[in-house]
Amino acid sequence: MAEFVLTAGAWLGAWAWDEVAPRLRDAGHGVHAVTLSGLAEKQGAPAGQQTHVEDVVGEVERRQLRDVVLVGHSYSGIPVGQAAARIGGRLARVVFVDAEVPVEGESFASGWWQGQAAFEALLAGHGGFWAPLASDGFAGQGLTEEQIARITGGATPHPGATLTEPASLVRPLGELPATYVKCLLDGPEPNPVVSELLRSEHWRLVGADTGHWPMFSQPDELARILLDAAPGAGTADPGAAG
Repeated sequence: MAEFVLTAGAWLGAWAWDEVAPRLRDAGHGVHAVTLSGLAEKQGAPAGQQTHVEDVVGEVERRQLRDVVLVGHSYSGIPVGQAAARIGGRLARVVFVDAEVPVEGESFASGWWQGQAAFEALLAGHGGFWAPLASDGFAGQGLTEEQIARITGGATPHPGATLTEPASLVRPLGELPATYVKCLLDGPEPNPVVSELLRSEHWRLVGADTGHWPMFSQPDELARILLDAAPGAGTADPGAAG
């Protein structure tokens, strides 16, 4: 039995995993969905990036979890990747779901496609928070209107400090057992940092024919991919892309 610790990306809380978690439990695994500080039911709590790292590490340590599969979606790949390097022998595997990954001394903002200054200006224009996407921002991602409404209805502004503080790695990511799930509607190839990590013998690439929010658009398929990452599940995967 594995213990899945699930962390969704920007603007989302533990509720984002409501359709995936039961499928993992039905397969006999423990499931622990995490809401990061400052989001969802924790809205208003002060948070920096290292707060989010501690949110994940604390969940593992407080529950004394073993055989842990850490799952980080989108932004949350940055704190989850750092947490994975800190929980030592408790880690079975880390799964990055169409996610950013931490780079020593770099932040989410420093990798923003328009440049860090543009992203920081975006935060400043919303009181230091990253405002959730409007409904049209989810177009082309394989989501129904109902699924988009669910995301936008539950989303909360994301605390800016978590996006601008630099990552700190205690162990190279390439040494960790990892699966990277590339959601193909959001682009066919991982970014250059991830592509380099995938050269490691410890990393696997899996393609998912859906958009950036697979916990909503394809919960069955995402659960299948996560179950394949569990200890003892084997390495064969018909969805593997490399």
